[in-house]
Order: sequence, then structure tokens, then C-alpha cells
Amino acid sequence: IRLDLTSPTDHHTHCPYKGEASYRNVEVGGKIAENGIWTYETPYREFAPLKDYIAFYWRKMDHWYEEDEEIFVHARNPYKRVDAIPSSRPVQIVVGGEIVAESKNACFLFETGLPVRYYLPPEDVKMDLLIPSETRSSCPYKGDAVYWSVKIGDDLHEDIVWGYPDPIPECPKIKGLMCFFNERIDDIIVDGKPIPKVKTKWSRD
Repeated sequence: IRLDLTSPTDHHTHCPYKGEASYRNVEVGGKIAENGIWTYETPYREFAPLKDYIAFYWRKMDHWYEEDEEIFVHARNPYKRVDAIPSSRPVQIVVGGEIVAESKNACFLFETGLPVRYYLPPEDVKMDLLIPSETRSSCPYKGDAVYWSVKIGDDLHEDIVWGYPDPIPECPKIKGLMCFFNERIDDIIVDGKPIPKVKTKWSRD
């Protein structure tokens, strides 16, 4: 670690399991990541191996890489699977009582610990009902996502559609497709049957 690019600060925090943490700024090219790294100089006995190691705040750094590939949000878990499977099963998306998308060319995305997501090609979505959003998010397993809201009459359903214009190489099948939050819309209907709703961190009620 380039400690010559860091400087100690007066900031400290206490962890009941590890002890007291000391912080340092990271300064490169006139840019400062305040208290961007920390260390346990005298950790409790149970965490003695942490002594002399330094941790970095993910969001305070500009970029993270695994080997030569940039990674996002956090390091990918090698035991987590993300499988994108093309399907000819008919999928309908219902928002505000109206069918806003209907496809027999969807891609079903199965991700460990999450509900199945249904990615549809834009040509099967009523794009005239969609409004581009400034919302953005990142996924370590898929890449950077863009969002759309859906307007039905006078009702605006904000940020209920997302897609990955340029997903990471490990998830190429969803490139350019669009997905609707099951948690925030009326229904996703597959083979004529509504998909049961599940409560996730993206649910709004």
C-alpha cells in the first residue's frame, strides 16, 4: 500500500469485537478521500491477525479491480450464481391496470437469493408509456443499470423499469433488455398465471 499517499487523521471509531480503529486520508493528484482507509493498530486478542492490515472504504475510492477487470459495488461472491435463460413462454407486464409489455422472447434471470426477474426486449414494451429516469445503480454481477418510469394516465410509477445497456462480460444475455419490478407493479403474468409477489428490499410497502 502506498502509505506515502496517505496521512493520519484524528478520526477514530470503536468496534466491540475488534477494538479501536484509526483512520487515514488518501490524497492523489489534489483529490482527497477523507478517512478513506482504516486500521486496527492494537486489535483485541481474538482479532490479532488484523494488526498491520489496512481496509479501504469502497465508495470513497474511484475504481476497484479484480486482476485487470473493473468490479462494482463489492467483490463478486464465487458461490453466487446469475443465470440468464432465454424463454418462449408468454410474459405480460401489467401496470396501473394496463398491459405495458408483452413478449414471447423474454430472458428469465435466476440469481441466488432473489426472485426471478423477467427481461424483455424493448420492441415488446410500450415505449411511449416510459419516461427515462436519472436514477442509476450498479450491480457487481451485472454492471451499471439505467431506469425508466411508467406513466399511465395521470399516474407516474417512478423507477419501476431498469436495464443494462452494457452489462459486464459474465452476463451478456440481458444487454439492452428491460425488466420491471414485480414488487412495484400490478402483475407479471407468465403462461397466463400471475407470479406471486415477494417482499424484498426494493418493495415500497
